[in-house]
Amino acid sequence: MAAGTELVEAEIVDQDDQQIGARTRGLLRRHDEFLYKRERKPAAAAHAPISIGAMTRVCLHCTVKVFTREDRMRLSSFVRAAATTIVCLMPLLGSLAQAQGAWPQKPLRLLVPLAAGSTADIVSRTVGTELARALGQPVVVENKAGAGGTIAMAELARAAPDGYTIGFASQGTLVFNQALYAKPGYDSARDFSPIAFLGGVSNVMIVHPKHPARAPRDMVEAAKKRPGELTFSSGGSGTSHHLSGVLFGQTTGTQLLHVPYKGAPQGILAVMSEEVTMGFFNTPTVIAQVKDGRLRALGVTSLARSPLLPDVPTLDEAGIKGYEVNTWFGFVAPAGTPPEVVARLHAEIYKALAVPAVREKLLGLGFELAPVTPAAAFGKNIQDDLAKWVPLVKASGARVD
Repeated sequence: MAAGTELVEAEIVDQDDQQIGARTRGLLRRHDEFLYKRERKPAAAAHAPISIGAMTRVCLHCTVKVFTREDRMRLSSFVRAAATTIVCLMPLLGSLAQAQGAWPQKPLRLLVPLAAGSTADIVSRTVGTELARALGQPVVVENKAGAGGTIAMAELARAAPDGYTIGFASQGTLVFNQALYAKPGYDSARDFSPIAFLGGVSNVMIVHPKHPARAPRDMVEAAKKRPGELTFSSGGSGTSHHLSGVLFGQTTGTQLLHVPYKGAPQGILAVMSEEVTMGFFNTPTVIAQVKDGRLRALGVTSLARSPLLPDVPTLDEAGIKGYEVNTWFGFVAPAGTPPEVVARLHAEIYKALAVPAVREKLLGLGFELAPVTPAAAFGKNIQDDLAKWVPLVKASGARVD
């Protein structure tokens, strides 16, 4: 051994010789050669032929007692720093791996602002079933009824914009509520990313079959004789059921008393049990009761007759000139949802609506399905309706809070 050269001792305690493998044994041979050359040629051994990375990999399998005191301190500091860095980065690396993975990687939540059995619920569950098949993940429908749908929409607006929470939206929740509530908890113009415009549905003016009214004009005459006494139910303040009654009173110069219920089914039952005088409910939710005689239809709120109720006139035809309420609906996500996720949802939702069984079911229930509509066009429709309806509702004096 040359003078001034410290003897390098290396002791490697084999923890599991069967697992070390050929690569580790090769590194050990190179290490032995390094010791031999260092003893014979100290000046030429200034640079070790084994990389720190290679030695670190050896350390993952073995316990190493290394070389000189200075070498031991250097390697010990390196291993501690590397280990600390890996531990600190593991959560971030896990998050990045998930973020970069294909969406979706977990179930989706579909918030519905009305009760089970309502129009919103029927559409959401029908489309949600097909959407789940297409995405390979469950779509969990959550009914968040109450406060005219503001509870569900406010929760949707606050949800993470990651594509895992979407919501059913309607003219009532996105437009009417902005005028009816001083603080609805969300701003329809900026808090949502439109996904897909589905279509529309008319409402039907209904009364109990024992009621003497046979036409909308009969109800107008009764309301004028008893101002503020005739009642109408709805599935909640701010719904199209509510605003249909408000517009009826405004158009005919009558005063009706609004009685909101938790959901459309409860509001319809109130008419059937004569708790209230009348109601204005979506065609799909009352057509069965009308056809079997449990309810009487006086008119539909659209400008064209419903193909499911061809013998029932429109309110405009029946003498309430200019009256029209044709509720639209669709799906939206929280603002800031990645465009590629919105595009995927848009495509899959329209594919779901094209499934023959789905289309037949919704059309049979009275839904008027829209053709494929760009998300941007849906957004413009929302903006146009806000400009049209908010001033109208405010002028009527209708308020909820």
